Amino acid sequence: MSISKNMYCPLAMMVCSILYLPSTHAVDQIVQLSPIVSTAEQGNMANGLIVIRDPKQPTQPIPSVDGAAYLQNIMGFNAVKSAGMVNSDITFRGMFGSRIKVLSDYSENLGACGGRMDAPTSYISPERFDQMIVIKGPETVRFANPGSAATVLFDRKPVEFKPDQFYKGQVSTVMGSFGRLDHNIDVAMGENNHYLRLNANRSVSDDYQDGAGKAVHAHWEKWNTDLALGWRPYENTWLEATAGKANGQVAYAGRGMDGTAFARDHLGLRVQQQYIDEILEKIDFQINYNFNDHVMDNYGLRPLQHKMAMTSNVARKTLNQRLELTTRFGDWHVQTGLDHQYNSHSKRGTRAYRQLPRQKDMSFESYGLFSEASKALSEQHKLVLGTRVDAVSVKDFRATKQTFNQKRDQTLPSGFLRLESKFPMLNSTTYIGIGHVQRMPDYWEIFAPTFGNGSPNVFNTVKVEKTTQLDVGYQYQGERVNHWASAYLGYVQNFILTQYGASTNAMNVNAKIAGGEWGMGYALTSHIQTDVSAMYAWGENTTQRRALPQLAPLEARVNLRYVADQYSFGTLWRVVAAQHRYSVKQGNIVGYDLGPSQGFATWSINGAYRWNNDVTLALGIDNILNKNYSEHLNKLGNANVGFSGTEQINNIGRNYWARIEFKF
Repeated sequence: MSISKNMYCPLAMMVCSILYLPSTHAVDQIVQLSPIVSTAEQGNMANGLIVIRDPKQPTQPIPSVDGAAYLQNIMGFNAVKSAGMVNSDITFRGMFGSRIKVLSDYSENLGACGGRMDAPTSYISPERFDQMIVIKGPETVRFANPGSAATVLFDRKPVEFKPDQFYKGQVSTVMGSFGRLDHNIDVAMGENNHYLRLNANRSVSDDYQDGAGKAVHAHWEKWNTDLALGWRPYENTWLEATAGKANGQVAYAGRGMDGTAFARDHLGLRVQQQYIDEILEKIDFQINYNFNDHVMDNYGLRPLQHKMAMTSNVARKTLNQRLELTTRFGDWHVQTGLDHQYNSHSKRGTRAYRQLPRQKDMSFESYGLFSEASKALSEQHKLVLGTRVDAVSVKDFRATKQTFNQKRDQTLPSGFLRLESKFPMLNSTTYIGIGHVQRMPDYWEIFAPTFGNGSPNVFNTVKVEKTTQLDVGYQYQGERVNHWASAYLGYVQNFILTQYGASTNAMNVNAKIAGGEWGMGYALTSHIQTDVSAMYAWGENTTQRRALPQLAPLEARVNLRYVADQYSFGTLWRVVAAQHRYSVKQGNIVGYDLGPSQGFATWSINGAYRWNNDVTLALGIDNILNKNYSEHLNKLGNANVGFSGTEQINNIGRNYWARIEFKF
């Protein structure tokens, strides 16, 4: 269904959810960011291995509408752009898709589009969550089908009220150039032993203009509404039931169709019992159901221009179950559990698709058993390790394929070992870890391509991908200076690569990967702060002796800000180098390398004023010099929306925005 731009959707921001840091060593406190506007790479915990952010805090560029836009503010992340500022598909350290595990409230919500028009991050509105956590590399095994590049958690906490407090909430509004208007409201009512909480948001925007003044087909309207009912029958017992709905429509400058529906239905239940005895510290169980119903067409949001009308309706049903026990055996702190995921994909077409039955074409089921543990070897050193095994089964329901009714079963082991160290005399911490992950080809890799390793039997011929990676890092925190770095070196056996041409071919190659992120901050005075951060990813296709495709170039960000008690001013300078390492017409299911790209630099400014603890106004101008530029990870503009078909999509030009926030 499409959504009228006159439709009003109540917006509420759910400030309650649960937070468990994703590794047994994880830090106990939330990192405090810049008081008002966060523009820098901050919040590195566990020696640079884990990044923690508050997604309710405004960022520059303009506060993000979805998970992909938000993650691009964090070093290491980029995105393949096909719809301007919304519904991009993230990459981390050059890795893409199911190599990055994206979870919301510890549950996975998978998209349905065969070309990832509705990537998992497109269903995530950052301000719905209290905390965002990134674990770099294969350094946790606590979640199903673990990500080899990173694990991303958008998480919420249970509601807590102060004495004699019976309600709390937060309201924010974002206004920006080109008709951008967002509303977010967070309302919770009740007491500490029971609460009801409503969270909803809505975001709209018109087409934007690039730095040359050309209109880009990229308007959208998206909304989310979620309800949570929490209950604490006893002091250490917590239950929460959740339900949610969402929808939207997005215009895509780089696609032959637009997304005219992104419907989401969600149900969830979480049960937790803490402080059971000296050995068993916590039991945590949850079950979540998501149904994503996505519609694409070439006539709802763009002129048909005498072409044949096309409609595609795809859907993904995902059921996640998870049980985790936290135990302590002497000096060992252990998290052990099992999880299960079932998801199925279906499709139907033509403009009268609503009258047609859904045709299931795939089912995916996995059972996982994991254990992650830590032990203090001394006051200075800690050992963290984990292992898991997944039994995965995929079934092909496509009646038109030779693999109809065939199943593919795999047993996939994963594990890691890490040493973390503290050096108090040097004000620094370090880590070194090695991890191994085996990954089943996902839906997009074995159901979307025409060929797999040259064979039309894609379902059986694309091999399991195996990644072994070394991760190292350090963090230094001084009185006025802080700096950190995280680096990786890996080997990927059977890396799944997409080759474009007359048809698409998913092939396995071997690859080497390396790179990292680095940052340094310096307090010039008690009010003036500056920092610089950078990231670089390198990859080599050793089978074909050429560069791995879809790797973003070297990028640096420089921040300077003045922070006082009630106001702040800041500036952000983003510098991106040219990319000369590329592989033409190789990439992933969303995009491929088009050739080399030029470097660019953009400059943005922001300011904020806090009237009191409850009211804050933030202002910003992005791309203040109106630079006309495009990203290396990009798509060609579609000819049906005013592009030549040979030019890439340019980013937004000068963009003014304001955000006001009220807490109560």
